[in-house]
Amino acid sequence: MSINSESDIAANLQIGPTDRGMVRIYVEAENVDLPLDFDPDEAEEIAEELLAAAEAARGMKGGKDKPGKSVRKPRR
Repeated sequence: MSINSESDIAANLQIGPTDRGMVRIYVEAENVDLPLDFDPDEAEEIAEELLAAAEAARGMKGGKDKPGKSVRKPRR
């Protein structure tokens, strides 16, 4: 599945700090519980990438998609 593939999968997303000083992005869907931990600097980079993607999505016309930037692998 690519970033441009649509899906009917519903998921819940939670984001917050952990008691170990990490930032956790927690994805929960049917049969999936996925905690992704990032150090604060990595979390800021992800936030910047999300903002850049939102800006690019607002600027798209005629359904032309720009390739997205990959997010770092989480630490476990």
